[in-house]
Amino acid sequence: MFLLALSILLLGAASVDVAPLVGAQHDYEYLANITVGGQTFSVIIDTGSSDTWLAQKGFACLNLTGHPVPAATCGFGSQGFDSKLSKSFQPYPSTSFYITYGDGEYLSGAAAFETVTVGGLTVTHQEIGMVASAAWTGDGINTGLLGLAYPSLTSVENTSHGQGMLYNPFFFNAVKQNKIPHPYFSIALNRGTITAEHSPRPDPHLGYLAFGGIAPVPVTNTTATLPVQGFSIATHAPVSGAGATYSYYGVDVQKYVFPGSAAIFTAQNSTILDSGTTLNLMPSAVAQKYNAAFNATWRDGQYYVDCAAKAPPFAVVLGGKTFTIDGRDQIVSFGKDADGKEMCISGTQDGGPDMQGSVFILGDVFLHNVVTTFDIQKNQVTVSQRQHY
Repeated sequence: MFLLALSILLLGAASVDVAPLVGAQHDYEYLANITVGGQTFSVIIDTGSSDTWLAQKGFACLNLTGHPVPAATCGFGSQGFDSKLSKSFQPYPSTSFYITYGDGEYLSGAAAFETVTVGGLTVTHQEIGMVASAAWTGDGINTGLLGLAYPSLTSVENTSHGQGMLYNPFFFNAVKQNKIPHPYFSIALNRGTITAEHSPRPDPHLGYLAFGGIAPVPVTNTTATLPVQGFSIATHAPVSGAGATYSYYGVDVQKYVFPGSAAIFTAQNSTILDSGTTLNLMPSAVAQKYNAAFNATWRDGQYYVDCAAKAPPFAVVLGGKTFTIDGRDQIVSFGKDADGKEMCISGTQDGGPDMQGSVFILGDVFLHNVVTTFDIQKNQVTVSQRQHY
């Protein structure tokens, strides 16, 4: 039974497209190779956003306050996409592209259409963002991002009337163009190693992104299929099924299980599965109670832990099944202090109070422990516990 994911993949091996993933920025980011207009780049894979974008050749690099800085400050892994070298590039007149991320980074430019290939899967006439200005702190490897969430999160606007122009992201177009056997993609993110986390070079063999099949890693028989939580346009309350608008891959968390969890309410129905976020960002009460069992220290907006500590157990209950998080994922390297001593933070951090409109995140700390499959037609997510590795 633990070979379930691999078996499913092999059944459709002739038509499943699999992109291997590498780690960057101390294994906090997961990258795949992408070919656009015949030019190949490394990009971040992100289930928490929807746009595919690349820095274009000659981009302006800015700091977070908008002041120009040297191009190297942005840390892109190349000089950027050169439209003059592409035979398939089509500009999209009268458009602007602008996106911001939770850490304050932002990018702007215009939209274009291109032929895009990831892991052997090729989509034609794909709308992408061409970044002309970037306030970005890169890893020296990636030159962009592949967004895998729903069309409602896309970031292109018509400059003539100032209205958003929603479009189909890469995977949605792949389904529309009948390029894959099944309307789902699957992700397995491997945890990195201490040695690789301290290396500036890419960390190979850090997982898979599978289109139309299941990521090929061993899993157990602990599996749950959940409806994606959309929202009501009228009330903005989380809903699923008919009448829902979908954006992120939100799921119902029935509870979190850890030492002391019985004393607090832990269920949360506004939680997203986000490969672009390293940590788990939990409701304040959950983070506080868990990190108390960790003997964590709160300072500078983070829970710090001893790098040699043994993490308390932590599990997430989804669809009636309990998914455990390996303790190694709960101790996250956070650089060195002024004396050169290694610092670590808890993998479970405070995402704010549990109140109307709050959104919490199961990030890579959780995703290292499962294979996650996203079905965009049924609007379902299947989570399978990985075999210990």
